[in-house]
Amino acid sequence: MLREDRPDPVLGLVMALAVVATATGLLFPLKQVAPVVSLGVVYVLGVLVVSTYGGLRFGVLASLLSAAAFNWFHIPPVHRWHLSESENWVALAVFVIVAAIASSVSDVARSRAKEAERRRREADLSADLARVLLGGGERAASLSAAGELVAQSVGARGAAVEVPAPSAPAADGLVLPLRDGARRIGRLVVLGRLDVEAEVLVRERVVPAVEAVLAVALQRDAIAEEAVETAALRRSDELKTALLQTVSHDLRSPLTAIVTAGHTLLSPTVDGGEREQLARAVVEEGERLSALIEKLLDLSRLQAGHAPPHVADVALDDVLEAALERVTDEVALQVEGELPLLEGDGAQLERAFANLIENAAHHGGRPVQVHAEALGGRAAVRVVDHGPGIPADERARIFEPFYRGREKPLAPGSGLGLAIAKGFVEANGGTIAVESAPGEGSTFVVTLPLKQTAAVRA
Repeated sequence: MLREDRPDPVLGLVMALAVVATATGLLFPLKQVAPVVSLGVVYVLGVLVVSTYGGLRFGVLASLLSAAAFNWFHIPPVHRWHLSESENWVALAVFVIVAAIASSVSDVARSRAKEAERRRREADLSADLARVLLGGGERAASLSAAGELVAQSVGARGAAVEVPAPSAPAADGLVLPLRDGARRIGRLVVLGRLDVEAEVLVRERVVPAVEAVLAVALQRDAIAEEAVETAALRRSDELKTALLQTVSHDLRSPLTAIVTAGHTLLSPTVDGGEREQLARAVVEEGERLSALIEKLLDLSRLQAGHAPPHVADVALDDVLEAALERVTDEVALQVEGELPLLEGDGAQLERAFANLIENAAHHGGRPVQVHAEALGGRAAVRVVDHGPGIPADERARIFEPFYRGREKPLAPGSGLGLAIAKGFVEANGGTIAVESAPGEGSTFVVTLPLKQTAAVRA
């Protein structure tokens, strides 16, 4: 009954007449069991209902009609107007007082109910704005959803939350700046024409709610960006530290050996056999240094995105044989049947497989087994070693540059081979994974897409 809007006059009049007529009709049978004077309370109930629903004016109307009907139909002498009796005046006064009190109480309750409903809608709007703006989604989508919520809350044709505020004026609608303290962070555009009450609601309630949530969302985004930058800087520092450690050991060792051998070769006391051994040491250490520099350059190009593959038809068995020539350790190669051609960069794939085989030989024991076959539309190459295996918690890190494992951080190698192999394989559309169990060795599985229209190579 405590509706926000008053009923229209016709409905209020009909209600007052219906209530008085109903109360008048009820008194006829009730006069058989109770005195007429005491039955006036029935009209009081009707006046209370009309006043609560229709307000003071219809309550007073109902009270006057009730007094008249009570006097005309039920107070002797009936069918005559007599208000000279004191009880008649008392009844009329009671009816009017009840109407005034009931309508006043209902107005207060109605006003508070309306205010509570308004505050509930504002709280719902704030909660919905927090959900869409702080939900972690894409900023453009979040701002669009926030604009829709604002439009729904004020009954507007549309609304937009624009961050940052564009310099161009809005085509049509109410434009309000959004601020975080003294700093302007955007603007709210409400499309269409609003009535006075809706515009006041937007200015006094909606804008502060949008400002509060939007400021928090922008601060969260800024913190997230700073966290990403901090993580990137930390990662960069780790790579620099690892690079310096690698350079200080892996570059210094061959250089020291080369310099030492060179000084020894200058000695007049060195005989022919010693001179040959020293020369061979210079060559080996020089090749080791060259290989390390080549890996550093490969890694640098991959991380900078400057190593696009030169795609051509590639025979996988030729690539594997060329990779074996780069490795001096014992390797057993097995190719199942004829392999179709690949589309990729043969030089990159050769270096990738050479790094995998070299890593298996250095860390996984001998002999290393390489098995290649075609499976559906992809070629699968397995590099199998018989070493101690890789712990499960380290398998996700072994493809990181310079990572050498916790148990053997100073193991032979630069810690670059697997990272470079992964980069070159993925650059050619392939995947690389590791299967390992402690004490049972490791298997690196490389899959590469075969040429779609390729026939088996003759």
